[in-house]
Amino acid sequence: MQHIVVVGGGAAAVSAVEALRQESFTGEITLVSAESGLPYDRPPLSKQVLAGQWEIERTALRRPEEIDALGVTWLGGRSATALDPAGRTVTLDSGRQLAYDGLIIATGVSARPLPFGADLAGVHVLRTEADARALRTAFDTGSRLVVVGAGLIGSEVAATARKLGLDVALVDPAPVPLMRQLGERFGELMTKAHRANGAELHLGAGVRDLAGVDGRVTAVELGDGTTLPADCVLVAVGSVPATDWLAGSGLELDQGALVCDQYCRAAPGIYAAGDVAAWQHPGYGRRLRIEHRTNATEQGKAAARNLLGAEQPFSPVPYFWTDQYDIKIQGYGLLEGDIEIAEGSPEDGRFVAVYHSGGKPIGALGWNSARRMRHFRPQLDV
Repeated sequence: MQHIVVVGGGAAAVSAVEALRQESFTGEITLVSAESGLPYDRPPLSKQVLAGQWEIERTALRRPEEIDALGVTWLGGRSATALDPAGRTVTLDSGRQLAYDGLIIATGVSARPLPFGADLAGVHVLRTEADARALRTAFDTGSRLVVVGAGLIGSEVAATARKLGLDVALVDPAPVPLMRQLGERFGELMTKAHRANGAELHLGAGVRDLAGVDGRVTAVELGDGTTLPADCVLVAVGSVPATDWLAGSGLELDQGALVCDQYCRAAPGIYAAGDVAAWQHPGYGRRLRIEHRTNATEQGKAAARNLLGAEQPFSPVPYFWTDQYDIKIQGYGLLEGDIEIAEGSPEDGRFVAVYHSGGKPIGALGWNSARRMRHFRPQLDV
């Protein structure tokens, strides 16, 4: 294998490139990144960067000299537009074709827009550094934020904005914030936290339209007839895997995600990592797609090593975290099944919940219990 192409410029891509070099691959590596700048960390964008605690530069994953030391041909500001697995070529938006011996796809996701209102000034998404800059500027000039979507990004931005003193309304059709991550029982704790910190919640409500005057958003109209005034709107309603360029390639997609086997392999010589990959988790016996920072790093390494012939199943214990107000939430494994409060108390705001299936612990949720969570991680059955 002489030439490996990595498509993507985030944490999974960087991790893959580093793993290739750590595994003594001495051939050519070309990295194709749609963003022109060097790779950066995304989790701080909704918290430290948006709050003004960090400068954007602090989110850099690696210093320029560290990237240079990897001996990578960096094609920044370039996007892949087509893939020919039989001919082993990737076509770029410039028209250039890259021939490869091995390919790692780590293109991630893009923010899902609403089907209306995206052309109005003041309507934002949060995925990139440019998005974070624009939203931070909006915070400086406006006072009324409506967040559409109470998942991880939406809830984190709502919490950050409240700490900055903005009036915040959080909207979601689910009955509680973080419903998909925490379920209704613990999501209700986040409902109480948002309200205790002055956020206005509109749960069980969908968005019907965005209203504007002279091309700028002025209000969010809900399906129940409520109108919420807005200087700024953040749309945080999920993501879309960046796989449009794979149309016609013959690779299998599932709801846009690239389908892989337990080795992160999508096809001979083609592997995937990070948010874009839906792989067969051998421990859980099901297909997973995980949009969390830790998984991007771990899967990037696994994909690179398996591309080089390691043939090691990728079977991690999934992990996520979120910081909102004075609350730190951590989750390991699968948060499903029967719930047992193993330590502490939800009423006291500090606890560890363990999730069981078939009599075995398969997940753990920590609420302001970071130190204790380290003791539960090894107990989880994969």
